[in-house]
Amino acid sequence: MAFEEVAYSRPLFLTIYTVVIVGIVVSSLYVFSAIHYSPTTSSSAWSSFPPLSNDDSRLNISQSEVVRLVPSAYTETQNVSKKPVLDVPPRNTKMPPLEDFKLTKELVQQRVKDNIIIVTFGNYAFMDFILTWVKQLNDLGLSNYVVGAMDTKLLEALYWKGIPVFDMNSHMSTVDVGWGSPTFHKMGREKVILINSILPYGYELLMCDTDMVWLKNPLPYLARYPGADVLTSSDQVVPTVVDDSLEVWQEAGAAYNIGIFHWRPTESAIKLAKEWKELLLADDTIWDQNGFNEIVHRQLGPSVDEDSGLVYAYDGKLKLGVLPSSIFCSGHTYFVQAMYQQLRLEPYAVHTTFQYAGTEGKRHRLREGMLFHDPPEYYNPPGGFLSFKPSIPKSLLLIGNHTVGSHFTLINYQMKQIRTALAIASLLNRTLVMPPLWCRIDRLWFPHPGVLEGSMTRQPFLCPLDHVFEVHVMLKELPEEEFGPGIDIREYSILDNPSFPLEVKKSWLNVHLCKEGTQDCIASNNVTVGGVLKFPKHSKEETFMKVFSSFKDIKVIQFSSMRDAFTGFTNKERDDRFRTRVKHYTGIWCCVGDHTPGHIYYDMYWDEKPGWKPIPPQTSADDHPPW
Repeated sequence: MAFEEVAYSRPLFLTIYTVVIVGIVVSSLYVFSAIHYSPTTSSSAWSSFPPLSNDDSRLNISQSEVVRLVPSAYTETQNVSKKPVLDVPPRNTKMPPLEDFKLTKELVQQRVKDNIIIVTFGNYAFMDFILTWVKQLNDLGLSNYVVGAMDTKLLEALYWKGIPVFDMNSHMSTVDVGWGSPTFHKMGREKVILINSILPYGYELLMCDTDMVWLKNPLPYLARYPGADVLTSSDQVVPTVVDDSLEVWQEAGAAYNIGIFHWRPTESAIKLAKEWKELLLADDTIWDQNGFNEIVHRQLGPSVDEDSGLVYAYDGKLKLGVLPSSIFCSGHTYFVQAMYQQLRLEPYAVHTTFQYAGTEGKRHRLREGMLFHDPPEYYNPPGGFLSFKPSIPKSLLLIGNHTVGSHFTLINYQMKQIRTALAIASLLNRTLVMPPLWCRIDRLWFPHPGVLEGSMTRQPFLCPLDHVFEVHVMLKELPEEEFGPGIDIREYSILDNPSFPLEVKKSWLNVHLCKEGTQDCIASNNVTVGGVLKFPKHSKEETFMKVFSSFKDIKVIQFSSMRDAFTGFTNKERDDRFRTRVKHYTGIWCCVGDHTPGHIYYDMYWDEKPGWKPIPPQTSADDHPPW
């Protein structure tokens, strides 16, 4: 990604800084009002596809009470079609031959509406992303889409679900290829070839990556700019507009992002697509997005007119528009800044960029935002859930400057509770609902002052799990002989997800930690009239097993806190394996600017190292994770 910045106009700075100052003034109210905030949620559940001290006062924040900087699926206010879109073939029929799925104008024409076709593509590894993408479009009443299958396994699976699909003849592997790999770059070239194939059909093309979701019908917005040859999203993290107009192209200095862009079949657009394809096929070391930016920026300016926001680009004839990143969101403007919320705008899309845990990180981000389509069993795992209310001192969250030091103090305080929760989840063989995670400073790939200058990141902010934890490691199946029993996790928002089954939510036990020796604080399975189990702090493994063996059939057990809940595993071998496992769970923060390297490792057992400080590795020998 490119993060070039250009000079911003004085009016824009005044607007942004006014918003930031107001945000600082109300930050305390903003955090403490969390427990009163009622998030906007989708009006309907997922539909199923066919089978396959004063300064030490504490905030006690539950998953269902936390402020939604990232809400659930955005409620679409417009009327959408209720008729079914998917045409599922009967199971007793034979699948047509592969040649019937060849990309042709006739195949695309069957799905086109108002001369527009919406397209994504991928391999079988991204099947669940594609199902999410399709479901969101269906929920918006849009049926003019088609999916390109890069392998026959995906093609067959989509066909039997009634999803319109064509064969890209890519012979792609069915596994996740990984960002930046040679196969990843091959996928990028397939996208360019696909654009070149469809544009000559004469239809407008809304091209999308599979790791994005639609929140609102974008077609009326795109129709506002009939003169545009290409409308592209971008990696812009500093707003150049505060309404829903196109970005001010003179100020939008970040890379254009080709994960969401709209093409009209004009002479200039077809010419651009052809040259872009030739560039990539001639040099397989060029990343498709870099190639697009290189060609488009060959000429940039002047403006097409005074009002539209379009600019002449590429050959001086192509009319280009940059979609506003506040509503055609990146992973930063949506999940970190919540820019659309602060500007009171309605988002159209979110693309899971700016994250740090690969495909698993993208999936988890969408789940945190309640934007991902999961099967019913995801919400009812064997063994049930373990949840807890994180306790955070006001002083750690709101008092003092937002620095690297204060950020790590806040994270470490939360991390210690998470470590305890992971141990109890392992002990009780339950799936841990991760708590919402609060950060004081941002994470990026390069040195920065804590938050990006000019951005709308509020401090503190609810940060994605992958800012601190290696989500892909947490979800990976690790050898039990070295890492001990696996510990499954879920996103902090799962208990509020409209898809969460009522029968699971009804099977709920609240556990209130108490001081042993106080009234009714004994280790027993007696539940109070209010449906609360009092359980002593500093309990041993045997106590946990004795008490909670009576509640194996309870689906959700929620602790009032994790502070001082568990003394640790009795068996040293099991404890050692658990430690080995969770030490691998933490990532890095990046980056300070006055030291190389500038990253700092998070440490799950920071509290067991006297004198531990959040500083970068001082020597090359120190530059390794804490395990």
